[in-house]
Amino acid sequence: MNLPNGKAAQLGDKLERYCLNPIHPKGKDKATLFRLRLGITLENKAILEAALLEAAIAGNAVLYQADEYGIQYDIRFQMSTDTSNALVLSCWIIRQDEDFPRLTNTYPVNR
Repeated sequence: MNLPNGKAAQLGDKLERYCLNPIHPKGKDKATLFRLRLGITLENKAILEAALLEAAIAGNAVLYQADEYGIQYDIRFQMSTDTSNALVLSCWIIRQDEDFPRLTNTYPVNR
């Protein structure tokens, strides 16, 4: 299924603050994976941003869970860069009081 209202997906500052941040206590591991597997860092994050927004529109979303915070979805998609290619997991939530998805997490996964 498509991510509901995927065209309105919001990335916020999740990449800068967490997923690509090499000094974040938990995010640094994701930042290392992105750098090693795809050559993506904060300096070229636009590549990842474009891929995430494309996945939000056209990717195959899987309902992960619905809870008091909202409805959460996962999208796995293949991503290629000049460095390599990898399967990427992106996690999204549509909060109870909103009608658009927000990125909550993303990182390269093993096949």
